[in-house]
Amino acid sequence: MNYRRLGSAGIKLSEIGMGGWLTFANAVEEEQGRAILHKALDLGINFFDTANVYSLGACEEAWGHLLSDRARSAIVLATKVYFPMGRGPNDSGLSRKHIFEQCHASMKRLRTEYIDLYQCHRFDENTPLEETVRAMDDLVRQGKILYWGFSEWTAPQIEQCLRVCGDRYEKPKSSQPRYSAIQREAEKEIFPLCAKAGIGQVVFSPLAQGVLTGKYKPGQPFPTDSRAADSRQNQFITRFVNDNDLLGRVQKLIPLAQESGCKMSQLALAWALRRSELTSCIMGASRPSQIEENVAACSIKLSPETIRRIEEILS
Repeated sequence: MNYRRLGSAGIKLSEIGMGGWLTFANAVEEEQGRAILHKALDLGINFFDTANVYSLGACEEAWGHLLSDRARSAIVLATKVYFPMGRGPNDSGLSRKHIFEQCHASMKRLRTEYIDLYQCHRFDENTPLEETVRAMDDLVRQGKILYWGFSEWTAPQIEQCLRVCGDRYEKPKSSQPRYSAIQREAEKEIFPLCAKAGIGQVVFSPLAQGVLTGKYKPGQPFPTDSRAADSRQNQFITRFVNDNDLLGRVQKLIPLAQESGCKMSQLALAWALRRSELTSCIMGASRPSQIEENVAACSIKLSPETIRRIEEILS
């Protein structure tokens, strides 16, 4: 496993991170989840990313239970706040009240005295940004979180945040955008802006929810053990797997993977990790074997010609 600094922060994260979206406490049972998390740790993964809203707190609870027998110092634990956790008027968003209440609730579910990385899951248009920034700064000063960041913020929102922080408040250290060889929007503005500000990228969905593994073929039924075939996990993959043109182009990557001596998943991850702005690629998994396959991508270095051909095929 290789490790990279989180932007200008001193902390180092594994190039492959473990995510809990749609899997833990949803499509993965306890013993299977234990095997997945322990395999990840055994292979050197130290970055574990979840959110309070994943299965409405159940993912955090599962991780708190399953990771309780491992050294806390060996784990970089990340979670998020923003989406509704109840029906009340203050049960969502990035108000000071919601942030503080959910930070404490997350720590309780995760069985931890502090959160390494606390992230704003989305931007809150209804809360003054200074209120959100001050809440995060206070949590850092109180030692309840070590770093804070955001997910899916636009470049103007990030710029506004940095202006509010100035030299007075703790600045964010992480950005979590969706990023893969078929979703490259973050490269244009987010990557350079964050790099200049010392903010690292912990990207999610680098395999486009499995589409870049090549398992989905145009005009053919979905594999029975795939995310697309699982009603618990397929809410967000439909637009990809129903795009036969996209699926056909992905199939054209298979010879490139073979030439590079790797699997399709490893090709996609190696392509993403080519960017120095990235700190970690967050992966979901339903089997320990997937963790082994993904971690192996860290040792793969693609040639400039292979990278060019990948981008040409998918453009």
